[in-house]
Amino acid sequence: MTGQETALAGVFPQATEAQWRALVKRALKGASFEALVSMTYDGLSVEPLYGHAADSPVRALRKNPGRWAILARVDLADADAANRLALQDLDGGADGLNLVFAGSIGAYGGGLAGDDDDSIAHLLASVRLDYGIPVTLDYSPRAPGAAEAIRRFIDRQHIEPSLTRVSMGFDPLGAQARHGFAAEPWPQAAKSFARDVKTAADAGFVYATAVADARVVHSAGGTESQELAFALSSALAYLRALAEAGVDLDAARGLIAFRFSADADELLGVAKFRAARRLWARVEEACGLSPKPALVFAETAWRMMSRRDPWNNILRGTLAAFSAAVGGADAVSVLPFTQALGAPDEFARRLARDTQLVLQDESHIDAVDDPTNGAGGFETLTDALCREAWTLFQQIEVEGGLPKALETGAFRARVAEAAVLRTKNMARAKDKLIGANQFPDIHEGALDVLAPYDARAESVEPPAGALTNAALAPHRLAEPFERLREEADAYLAQTGDRPKIFLANLGSVAAFTARANFAKNFFEAGGVEAVFGPETESTIEIVNAYRESGAKLACICSSDRVYGDAAETAALALKGAGAQLYLAGRPGELEERLRHAGVTTFIYAGCDMHGALRRALSEAK
Repeated sequence: MTGQETALAGVFPQATEAQWRALVKRALKGASFEALVSMTYDGLSVEPLYGHAADSPVRALRKNPGRWAILARVDLADADAANRLALQDLDGGADGLNLVFAGSIGAYGGGLAGDDDDSIAHLLASVRLDYGIPVTLDYSPRAPGAAEAIRRFIDRQHIEPSLTRVSMGFDPLGAQARHGFAAEPWPQAAKSFARDVKTAADAGFVYATAVADARVVHSAGGTESQELAFALSSALAYLRALAEAGVDLDAARGLIAFRFSADADELLGVAKFRAARRLWARVEEACGLSPKPALVFAETAWRMMSRRDPWNNILRGTLAAFSAAVGGADAVSVLPFTQALGAPDEFARRLARDTQLVLQDESHIDAVDDPTNGAGGFETLTDALCREAWTLFQQIEVEGGLPKALETGAFRARVAEAAVLRTKNMARAKDKLIGANQFPDIHEGALDVLAPYDARAESVEPPAGALTNAALAPHRLAEPFERLREEADAYLAQTGDRPKIFLANLGSVAAFTARANFAKNFFEAGGVEAVFGPETESTIEIVNAYRESGAKLACICSSDRVYGDAAETAALALKGAGAQLYLAGRPGELEERLRHAGVTTFIYAGCDMHGALRRALSEAK
């Protein structure tokens, strides 16, 4: 069959912005168009509609064009078990490995334990480093000998180092930010860093010998511009250290790579990775260098992971991997969906690989370089992030550079301010996380992991005489709600019954369904099981059903109209039966009467959800 190809743009008339706005105005039914504008934690506005933009001045091109590398995470303490899983990952489609040592920025309660020659030999047995597969080290003060042990291992295998793609990942500033100490002042530490990098480079290891790792900022609750500024300042400090050690600037910049977290916010995620390349190009130009594509690693974000209903982590990881790939990351590591529970098993690791294989082999995300170039929304956000991050980067430089900003705590204070706001927004469900503060599965089954999560694997004790500063400690957004769920589970284990709340549904099904479902999801996010009352208009039947439920709490659910007619009567009756009373919805003019009738707490979208749940859990037991 043959036919004449016709551009779709020539077939269908192109809508104007005025036409779009007319449709939106009709859909909003009188609400302001500005209600559709959202704000980022950097204070940047995200519009609902953008026009075409000019092409980017710096394209988001991978250092190695084409497919990005799929990195499998290797983080079991036992080297032999870690090797077995790593070989399965490579056979199953992974391109390379990310070696995560305990105490590194990305340890997350796990990590390789040994950095001696024997441990490294067992870890890398049968891994064909001579094939040039990418292998990245997650630098850790608890494994200071890892890089040298790997270098010796490669030498014993008679492999030419220049044929390998092993990233030693030296990152002393990232480690300082994560653990809150520096073994020596930066002038001395910079010399040690430069010596280590030069030694590796002189031996032939020139693939990302140093890494400016911004994951520490993301996992501590920082903003996109803070991540970018941190990475930029870190890379510049490393560039200066190498230059002072006599390394040519052009060669030095080739030894430095970047690593960022990718989360489920597609717009900001893509813009962040694109902005990183543009910002680094600006630094290169300031150094008198012609910009070249930097090597950029990505890992799906720790802070978005949930222990509860972890299947949702698969969706979040897919969005994050997509964003990193579209944004031009050279290598991507997807955290397996059970990572927050502990060391993932073979099934979880397979899904992490397959997420990226599907994006490459079925969706062909890698087929177009910088696919969002010229797209109004992405270009506008990239420009805005560049401006915001560059301003913060300059502020850090004025403060004396990143080492000084870490020492004084100035940078951490800015990150902490953003983290506090995130925590508040999670507590009020303004920021939503499925499985945590939205749509919890209170009866979920347990999932298997190879080893439980161990917070001790993340910690590093400072040596004697170390310079200490406040650390950027990682935390997941779901943690406050998970602690409530754990408390409820402990009560279930102790008593054989969950904490409960009775939903006193007033009026018809149509009247109470929306708020009853809202209340169910609300309370079960804190581990308090919701028991639906009967459809009845009889207060006596509602009270009897409450008594039979065995609950200590009751939540009245219905429409505003029904509340005006029946809520006060129902509240008095339930209060008389001994119930601690809640009501779903804003009380409005009825608040004084309802409180007098016994209602203590009103739950609604935007209320202090975590605070209400903490109170409910305490009263329900």
